[in-house]
Amino acid sequence: MTTTLRANVRTTLVNPDPRVGTVPLIDVREVTVQLGNRTVLEEVSAQIWRNEFVGVLGPNGAGKSTLLRVLLGLLRPAKGEVFLQGEPLRRGNPRIGYCPQHRAFDRDLPMTAREFAGLGLDGHRWGLGLPSKSRRVQIEAMLEAVGARAFADAPLGQLSGGEQQRLAIAQALLGEPSLLLLDEPLASLDVRSQREIVELVDRVRREHQLAVLFVTHGVNPLLGVMDRVWYLAGGHAAIGPVSEVIRSDVLSRLYGAPVEVIEVQGQVFVSSPDEWSHHQGKEERK
Repeated sequence: MTTTLRANVRTTLVNPDPRVGTVPLIDVREVTVQLGNRTVLEEVSAQIWRNEFVGVLGPNGAGKSTLLRVLLGLLRPAKGEVFLQGEPLRRGNPRIGYCPQHRAFDRDLPMTAREFAGLGLDGHRWGLGLPSKSRRVQIEAMLEAVGARAFADAPLGQLSGGEQQRLAIAQALLGEPSLLLLDEPLASLDVRSQREIVELVDRVRREHQLAVLFVTHGVNPLLGVMDRVWYLAGGHAAIGPVSEVIRSDVLSRLYGAPVEVIEVQGQVFVSSPDEWSHHQGKEERK
């Protein structure tokens, strides 16, 4: 249930969106997800609007990737419902584009960057798509849009992580989605590549009027572009502006334990119980 901060609830909605009476792009209503005997998400609610950039944050195991699986229709909630533009969400909806977590490709994989991007048009069919002028024009336009024309003919497995991520974004956008889901697109990238990918996603979001859900571990790379943050912890969630969610009192409520939020020179640092115990465990194993 979505209520104010004072209530003891599963989802906290900070500063509710004023677009009352309009239909949100995504409407998550009191969703509970159980994996085995573990409740990963409990009564999580949120509304996502067109052309909105939302960062999805939280510690490892908080349910960020699980949330994306629910939005993709790959995982059915134990309770609650999800609606896309007012209609019940179904699996394989073409209005949702998805960039999965980065995976390593064999350097000798017989596939070019262009062929990989083109899977966004017909990757659900067996084999590579049949050549056509229309298909070629769409792929070339998207490669240009994501800054990948220069390496379009290069073997996929020999490209850098940042270059491969650009292609994954092109692939997801070729289906002309209304919502773009990205699962840890900054993982294993250097600081420069992270900044370039964030700027790219923000630009295509504006150009195509997309809503973006961007899963990441750290808030700082998204501070300049993010409209709201959706923070998950301990099965609970809070969504709202960064300044009203990434706060000690809000995060302490989610974790059920003291959490300290520190801002230093424009950077935000969160010291959570999960992170403390995780790092302590690493030290003890040395």
